[in-house]
Amino acid sequence: MHFSMEINNAYLESVKKQFLYYKLLGEKAMDQLEPEQLFVSVNDDTNSIAVIVQHLSGNMLSRWTDFLTTDGEKEWRHRDGEFEETIQTKETLLAIWNQGWNCFLDALESLTPEQLSTIIYIRNEGHTVVEAINRQLAHYPYHIGQMVFYAKMLKKGEWNSLSIPKNKSNTYNADKFSKDKSIKNFTDDELNKLQ
Repeated sequence: MHFSMEINNAYLESVKKQFLYYKLLGEKAMDQLEPEQLFVSVNDDTNSIAVIVQHLSGNMLSRWTDFLTTDGEKEWRHRDGEFEETIQTKETLLAIWNQGWNCFLDALESLTPEQLSTIIYIRNEGHTVVEAINRQLAHYPYHIGQMVFYAKMLKKGEWNSLSIPKNKSNTYNADKFSKDKSIKNFTDDELNKLQ
């Protein structure tokens, strides 16, 4: 049991860091754009960054509000409405972004290692808390990747890389291998670099 608790603690710490990393990636991508670019949609099948943010926030609020006791698809959620252009300003957009993330990160922070095997429901389908977290660890970075890609397309001027810059892999690897081996989360250095 003690070994399992250590793994559960390590898992919680690892996912918290990974989610914070992707949150910061989304913010750094949005920071590189002019406010009006956040609302650009190139065609009817494409969502603007603002719409993606609206959807992410709606998902986070629905999934993680009272997540241990109520279904993750709340009756008050209007998912289809998340894909309509309703946000008008960058300030509102960032407030919605932070509202969703705060709900989700507070839920993660509230978890104890013992709760990771608890069954919760999303649309009446049972998931362990670990499965629900992993589901979002695929879902949220998927959309943040869309945001980053879109931001790179819309950016006027030079893009400030959010990862290893193009044609800089050898330099990056040389720096990593010049240091002693260590055990840490890959996000430790990346979060510091992005901040």
